[in-house]
Amino acid sequence: MRILFLISSLFITYASFAQNKGEVIVVKDPLIDSLIAKRIELNKARPTTTSPSGTAIVSSMGYRVQIYYGADRREAFSEQAKFKASYPKLNTYITYKEPNYYLRVGDYRTRLEAQKFLNELRPSYPTLFIFREKINAPILEQ
Repeated sequence: MRILFLISSLFITYASFAQNKGEVIVVKDPLIDSLIAKRIELNKARPTTTSPSGTAIVSSMGYRVQIYYGADRREAFSEQAKFKASYPKLNTYITYKEPNYYLRVGDYRTRLEAQKFLNELRPSYPTLFIFREKINAPILEQ
């Protein structure tokens, strides 16, 4: 009796874990394909060292130099205007994380580029830091 019970329980366990071949049906919105095609097109337009003429703004990881942080909003925008007067071609970014405003400048691909710029700014700004974050990749010059 025990042997029969053991054999039947093993058979039931085996049958419950057996996998049947099935068919997968993908249900998706047709706009997904158009979005994927658009993303591929944008990635092909990305500026590179061999083809620097791409016009797409592509975000990637890089470095920025923080030149100001503080709780005063007016002071942050004042520092931004002062910096823009000295360096009009560089992008500036103000972010707010409670309770402080942070003013970060530049879009540098490498830490070395950011460090060179930090050394240039050191006489004008007392507290400078380099942060790694998502940047707008600059268009490469020929």
